[in-house]
Amino acid sequence: MTRLYGRLAKINIKNNHRFYLPYLLTGMLSAAMFYLVLAMVDNPGLAKMTGGAEIALILALGVFVIGVFVSIFLFYTNSFIIKRRKKELGVYNILGMEKKHIAKVLFLETLFTAVVSISGGLAFGILFQKFLTMLLYRLMQVEQSIPFYISATAYANTVKLFLLIYGASLLYNLMQMKLSNPIELLHGSNAGEREPKTKLLMTIIGLATLGGGYYIALTVRDAMNAILMFFVAVLLVIAGTYCLFTAGSIAFLKLLRKNKGYYYRPRHFTTVSGMIYRMKQNAVGLANICILSTMVLVTVSTTVAMYAGMEDSLIGMYPEEISVDTYFSELPEQKDAVSGVVRDSLAASGRTILIEKGCLYANFTVLRQGTDLTLRKSGSDYDSDQITILKLLTPEGYEAYTGEPLGCELLPGEAAVAANPLYEEDTINVEGMAYTVKKNLTLPMDAEGQLSLMSGTCCLVLPDETAMNELFGVFRENWDQERVDPRFVYEMSLETDGTNEEKITAENALAEAVSSWEETNAQSVYGYKWSKVTGRAQNRYGAYALYGGMFFLGLFLGLMFLMVTVLIIFYKQISEGYEDKERFAIMQKVGMSSAEVKHAIRSQVLTVFFLPLVAAVIHVAMAFPMITLMLEAISLTNVRLFAWCVAGTALIFGIIYLAVFLLTSRTYYKIVGNQV
Repeated sequence: MTRLYGRLAKINIKNNHRFYLPYLLTGMLSAAMFYLVLAMVDNPGLAKMTGGAEIALILALGVFVIGVFVSIFLFYTNSFIIKRRKKELGVYNILGMEKKHIAKVLFLETLFTAVVSISGGLAFGILFQKFLTMLLYRLMQVEQSIPFYISATAYANTVKLFLLIYGASLLYNLMQMKLSNPIELLHGSNAGEREPKTKLLMTIIGLATLGGGYYIALTVRDAMNAILMFFVAVLLVIAGTYCLFTAGSIAFLKLLRKNKGYYYRPRHFTTVSGMIYRMKQNAVGLANICILSTMVLVTVSTTVAMYAGMEDSLIGMYPEEISVDTYFSELPEQKDAVSGVVRDSLAASGRTILIEKGCLYANFTVLRQGTDLTLRKSGSDYDSDQITILKLLTPEGYEAYTGEPLGCELLPGEAAVAANPLYEEDTINVEGMAYTVKKNLTLPMDAEGQLSLMSGTCCLVLPDETAMNELFGVFRENWDQERVDPRFVYEMSLETDGTNEEKITAENALAEAVSSWEETNAQSVYGYKWSKVTGRAQNRYGAYALYGGMFFLGLFLGLMFLMVTVLIIFYKQISEGYEDKERFAIMQKVGMSSAEVKHAIRSQVLTVFFLPLVAAVIHVAMAFPMITLMLEAISLTNVRLFAWCVAGTALIFGIIYLAVFLLTSRTYYKIVGNQV
């Protein structure tokens, strides 16, 4: 008897290969992707490299996303297959098989599917593990040998997860069979043929939530708010997409049907009436395709832009190749105390200083209300738009900081204001100190990158260091005692010759030299607190590790989202083919010509198929300003680069989408048969 059940299970899978083959392939790819990322997290060499901890964290996030996503998707695909097979199971029941016998057949089918998918996925993952690890290392600019190894942890966790997924799918199938009688099973695949109702409330909710998400994306003005509000906007857009595809599309089509002059024409009549049923049956699938397409476009284009613009981000985060910041509690008498140590150390490392600049400044976080700037107190209520980072400078410091001369002479009581956005008033009051604004300047973009990400930055240029110290004293008197005491900072900025490796060696030696100097000489310098050495070359490998890992994960997740999108499209085409076969046969029987039937089919298929892609492109276009602001948070201000990445990703995805349409349409037309 067991052999009979096994033979039936094999025959069922073979007869339904059109459904099961994509399901098996998707299960194998999902298992392979889960194993690959988990194995890379478990890679013993990852923890030893620069930035390895950050990459492990990013990949761990990818493991979680992939695990959740494939669980939902494989369960969704299984529910589609069992719906298409309900008629077949009903026939078995009517022919005399009890439900417990059908349950055994379903168990063997699921077991076969699980074994093939898990074993095939693990074999594929193990085979390509080294190749993908090499790709990750290449993106991270890491030169390291990669031994072949099999991660026992990744292997075991992959088996556990996918056994759980297929076990849950089997329970769902058994529950569907148990709760249905044979007549329901026979007609299960044809359920839901009544005309859908117009859900006005859901349509209004969809418009409101989608409009709310778009409004947030288009009106947010700074990077911090963009980061905080991004997921709110995403959730609103997802909710709006599902509501509008489910209810809004049907409401719109019914409005067209009420327009008698438009509706009662042969082409419009068949197209609109057919679309009403199509949207009812496929609304959730189309919304899924739209959301997944949006995720592909956003994920891939953003990570590509981050990786391609990494050097711009590095320059934004570290405007100077080497920066030595010396902190003082008072106006220093010897502000360049460590400059000699810096020059000697770089010379000892064989580096030649090409450019050297020095700038004394003090930073304060203030609230701006009109012409008044006041200290921000901890625990006080304020509007985030009022926050301004105030930098006190002298004319010489301004020129060193921005690379541009001030262009005017300042007298006592006068100041120049360089701000972003431009400060346009004639006076400015800072913590009760009033100044006449002699010149208003726009803060250069490269200098802005050194300041806070909060909305508003302002450089207050005072006549000399004495005026700086006077205002510094006022700030210190009114200072919130719960915060770190205010400091003067002397920033020494340098550019040197040498390769990236030579610069890293020089920067490490410089940090050690400054630290050694502090231990013996710091007490002899008036007001001296500490010094900090920052090098762009030191941080380049970390940036490559971080951005390379995100780029790798973005491509990986993009591939997964694309795979799911393709499979949903494939199953949608099959489902519509079986449903349309009888519908279009009836159309011909009631008098429609073959040409009219063909036109109705192609019109409906094209509209339904490309509607999600159009909606996804609109979503990305609306999200563009918000994502641009978020990229500014990592100093990627090259909007043109991001725009090209979005356009290129959309073009490539559009080509793939079209290819999928052409391939899956063949399956659809084979099912519909001679109707087309």
